[in-house]
Amino acid sequence: MIVFGPVPSRRLGRSLGINNIPPKHCSYSCLYCQVGPTKATEIRQRAFYEPEYLFDEIAKHLEKLKRCGETVDYLTFVPDGEPTLDAGLGRAIELLRVLDIKIAVISNASLISERQVREHLKLADWVSLKVDAVDRSIWQRINRPHQELDLELILSGMLRFAGEFTGTLATETMLLEDINTGQDSTKRLASFLLKLAPEIVYLSIPTRPTADSSVRAACAETLTRVYQTVNEVMPRVELLSGYEGNVFSSTGDFVEDILAITAVHPMRKDAVMKLLEKNHQDWKAVEVLLKQGKLQEVDYEGYSFYVRSSL
Repeated sequence: MIVFGPVPSRRLGRSLGINNIPPKHCSYSCLYCQVGPTKATEIRQRAFYEPEYLFDEIAKHLEKLKRCGETVDYLTFVPDGEPTLDAGLGRAIELLRVLDIKIAVISNASLISERQVREHLKLADWVSLKVDAVDRSIWQRINRPHQELDLELILSGMLRFAGEFTGTLATETMLLEDINTGQDSTKRLASFLLKLAPEIVYLSIPTRPTADSSVRAACAETLTRVYQTVNEVMPRVELLSGYEGNVFSSTGDFVEDILAITAVHPMRKDAVMKLLEKNHQDWKAVEVLLKQGKLQEVDYEGYSFYVRSSL
């Protein structure tokens, strides 16, 4: 599924997701990834979908949403893998400009030391860069990067990009209890963020099923401590620690909508029920997809989530 949503985003409002990378091409295999582990990490940019094809799919989806009275705040590149692996990312952003909707890219920043990647990202209005750790050992443990990646090059690439980018720069740090939440590592993170100077720093915890079921979200006490440490040096810090809500948009086709959304964004049961209600359908529609093997149910933190099966 190339396009999904819009989904409720705690960062971007009503975000129309663009899946410009087939599953699961990524440079990382993060412990907390919500779309599962990466079988083989990769770092070479290449073509996946033609930018013109992406544009056509997005334009058609927007037309469906318009007929249903749905609105979109951002077109967001947030695929099954790392969006900057797509050699056509820059061209796709240029084509989408005619739609007059702001464009966001959520990246793990692993390839940002490459000039072409920075040039592509500079075309967006809003860019989020992942900074889970600035300590090599912790970075390797959490993000499980491709063996050729170098953290120092990534961090220096981020600093260079920050000096070039004229849009809104954000960072996101996923906090995992007893892994990247120690006071020393938190202070080093804050020191780096001070140099990077993003407009907003997001501190988050896993709220959906993770690739490694043994990881634990930072507890409330830890979250508070990390927030206070970072907030001492950064002007705007926000916690993304709550459920993002159930306001998932509908194109009028429940099966298409739920399979597109759950390919990259596991949905809690109450969100699925809201989507059913919008489409005037009952739970039998979900049971059919479960029986067909197109959806699977996953329990996480006391809630039932639904994710698209890899058939």
